[in-house]
Amino acid sequence: MKRNKIVKIVAASFALVTILTGCGSSETESNTSTTQDSDVKKVKVAYDQASKPISWLDENGEPAGYDVEVMKLVDELLPEYEFEYVGTSSDDLLLGVEQGKYQVGVKNAFWTQERTEKFIFPKEFLGLSSAGLVLKKENEKIKSLSDFASAELTLAPIAANNAQYTIVDEYNKANPKNKVKLKAGDSFSVDVVQWVNEGRVDGGIMIEGPFQKQVTDKNGPYHNLVNDVVYNEFAVIKTWPLFNKDEQELADAYDQAIKQIKQDKKTNELSKEFYGRDLFEVLDQVKR
Repeated sequence: MKRNKIVKIVAASFALVTILTGCGSSETESNTSTTQDSDVKKVKVAYDQASKPISWLDENGEPAGYDVEVMKLVDELLPEYEFEYVGTSSDDLLLGVEQGKYQVGVKNAFWTQERTEKFIFPKEFLGLSSAGLVLKKENEKIKSLSDFASAELTLAPIAANNAQYTIVDEYNKANPKNKVKLKAGDSFSVDVVQWVNEGRVDGGIMIEGPFQKQVTDKNGPYHNLVNDVVYNEFAVIKTWPLFNKDEQELADAYDQAIKQIKQDKKTNELSKEFYGRDLFEVLDQVKR
């Protein structure tokens, strides 16, 4: 009887040790998992959700567009980061990235000196964008800012914080005897196609992608004007992601990833998919 009792006590003690050991093992595994998860940094990527085909919120409520798809490829090459895409307005994107609400933002952004004071520009650009003049058919011979200025035509207002304003301002400073009549607008952008069509102005600056979606595309809201207005490209310009000033490490990681993506010609493929042409074919002619 005594021996049986001792055996039972030993067995119970062994079982208790086993249970405690198992608990310790689970706790260790749990801590390891947490540690591994904590090594992955969550990154909020803001994108302009109303700038198709550059970036937009599609019919399924998912982020889409050239800028977004390139950033998804960047994310795939950076296992230490996890990107979360946040759709917003152009103005909120700029303010949010500057204040740290978002770590990075994409909006077909052009480089300007003023923006370097608020954001980190990486070494590697994100894509290329066609900038052009939207004009009435009767003015289709106007091919450049110089032509536009010489004809003394009126330009749709552009917000001073819009990089398109900077492009025209740079032209005016370089050509003081043939300036474009540049007026700062109250909002970030105006409905250029409608303003030109109504005759409120003679022309306006627009990006080719949105012009195609609004006018050229048969389902575009202004497709009825396809024979009344024209788009004349005057420049192809590099576009950039904008990083918060505290995100230099993230910007450096982006640089390494985007280099590989460009080498693999994936940016060329996405340019064809979203813009209908490989803008990288004219990269050697890009001055800005």
